[in-house]
Amino acid sequence: MKPTTIRIVYWILTILFAVMMLMDGIGGITRQQAGVEVMQHLGYPIYALSIFGIAKLLGAIAIVQNKFKIIKEWAYAGFTFNFIGAMMSRAYAGDQVSWILFPLIPIAILFATYYFWKKFSTLPKT
Repeated sequence: MKPTTIRIVYWILTILFAVMMLMDGIGGITRQQAGVEVMQHLGYPIYALSIFGIAKLLGAIAIVQNKFKIIKEWAYAGFTFNFIGAMMSRAYAGDQVSWILFPLIPIAILFATYYFWKKFSTLPKT
């Protein structure tokens, strides 16, 4: 794959994922009704929305930046734990399979972003 293609794909995926997490984080911080209903259904306290929302905002910022690589790695790990936890929570709550597997979509985008970040970080600086 050409370096230009790697850069373009990396930034498109990174921005797409970061915007998704920013929107989800803002929804959590503002305690949108849909989020409140999901938290009640899963048995989590409502204040967890704010905690998860702040974490998602910080994680989105960490993934977009390229200066602090260890913080970026931890953000990727945190999002991975988040989506695995979402799948497990849905499974333990007895939800239908489509709801249990839904987090595989953002986790696939996350893994693709991570893959292209690793490729991007090995490219010569321009």
